[in-house]
Amino acid sequence: MADIATIVRDVADEMAALTDRGEVATYIPPLAHVDPRQFGLCIVTADGAVHMAGEAEEPFSIQSVSKVFALTQALGKVGDTLWRRVGREPSGTPFNSIVQLEREQGIPRNPFINAGALVVSDVNLAGHEPRVAIGELLRFIRYLAEDDTILIDEIVARAEQETGFRNIALANYMKAFGNLTHSPPLTLGVYFHQCAIAMSCRQLAMAGRYLMLGGLHSPGGPRVVSAQRARRINALMLTCGHYDASGDFAFRVGLPGKSGVGGGILAIAPGRASIAVWSPGLNENGNSKLGTAALERIAEATGWSVFSQAEQGLSRPASS
Repeated sequence: MADIATIVRDVADEMAALTDRGEVATYIPPLAHVDPRQFGLCIVTADGAVHMAGEAEEPFSIQSVSKVFALTQALGKVGDTLWRRVGREPSGTPFNSIVQLEREQGIPRNPFINAGALVVSDVNLAGHEPRVAIGELLRFIRYLAEDDTILIDEIVARAEQETGFRNIALANYMKAFGNLTHSPPLTLGVYFHQCAIAMSCRQLAMAGRYLMLGGLHSPGGPRVVSAQRARRINALMLTCGHYDASGDFAFRVGLPGKSGVGGGILAIAPGRASIAVWSPGLNENGNSKLGTAALERIAEATGWSVFSQAEQGLSRPASS
């Protein structure tokens, strides 16, 4: 295997040469004006090394990637009782679909579709004002990334509130089924601001280290979550992190990953690396087109697919 720095450089060069870069999200107006030619990549390895290429220091709207951190926070508050209100199964439908909610009595399939993330936001609200809850999540992400410069893009947050009619419908629908404890506008306030957090690839890869390190903040650092919880969050990212394209992402990349319509993807190679990639152009499923391609190349070049690791484990001779 080539060294990680070479792989990062080669993948960035390959992505720069591609002309079909997908389409930027237009239903959130500020995202419609992001330059689709941009591409950033950062890999933070288990030994603490940081490898970057392209616009890896350019902040972007992380959107649904924030659901990973919000879920971690909610599990810390209520533990496994969360699963009484949200499922753990792939949805097989678009991220903002309302169809399953009616059929399944207001219980979202998983915490990474919008309905499930709204339930998570409702848990994190915990009787506070939305600004308190979002401030708590922002502090948590800053702690994970070791970077106090991470901010909420207020222009994006305002646009989310002004145009998020489908999310408003989802929240009201779940409230009708009794699966939101707060008023929908309060829960939505947390959710919209959470999605408007802006981070660079470097910051995002740093923030994801705890999922790479079995729940530790950093190599040899304090524990963020238990090893079991880190493993289970990774499992949900693998099976549900790309909405109705989660199976295809697992097939092509083979890593736990969470995408966002801002063009970012956080991917985890357990025990090996935390990877963040960003390219604003999306494919037909709402996931970064170049980001997905880049992660497929990285998985091929490194052998980091979780399925490759399992295969390697089977090939090792048994100890005597």
